[in-house]
Amino acid sequence: MAFVLSLLMALVLVSYGPGGSLGCDLSQNHVLVGRENLRFLGQMRRLSPRFCLQDRKDFAFPQEMVEGGQLQEVQAFSVLHEMLQQTFNLFNTERSSAAWDTTLLEQLRTGLHQQLNELDACLGQVMGEEDSALGRMGPTLAVKRYFQGIHVYLQEKEYSDCAWEIVRLEIMRSLSSSTSLQERLRMIDGDLNSP
Repeated sequence: MAFVLSLLMALVLVSYGPGGSLGCDLSQNHVLVGRENLRFLGQMRRLSPRFCLQDRKDFAFPQEMVEGGQLQEVQAFSVLHEMLQQTFNLFNTERSSAAWDTTLLEQLRTGLHQQLNELDACLGQVMGEEDSALGRMGPTLAVKRYFQGIHVYLQEKEYSDCAWEIVRLEIMRSLSSSTSLQERLRMIDGDLNSP
């Protein structure tokens, strides 16, 4: 575990060293890491989803809130951060370690951690004290409830292989949906940072 933490810190230092950007600029690298995370999730497949049809569930992903253009910048950063943090938490448990290939799981965790570090810097810049309540209401709360439903589902299914497969597919879908939000934030930041 100490090696993993050292590796994560090295990645952060390399990514945000003297030549890097630590502002609110969601870099192209942020998007590329997100695509890599989706690729890792795809490679983690252990079962054919058709064997798990009886375990399918609609987790009620708040898609209109995540993809909708009505989010303020602070809310958008908060929603994206919450999605990535909850995904990291989900795959950073003892039960998930038992369910997945450890190499792919560590690569996914590293990528999520890298994206979270970049978003932490952005949240610190765009979120003032009066905005901190936004993280406890509205769209961000909907994302928290969505992930709470996923945790309850896994418990009810006793963390079966099929339950994890259904959750893996659901997380791929939700992270894919967050791509438009990430692109929107990159455009906002590009507009703010252009001369």
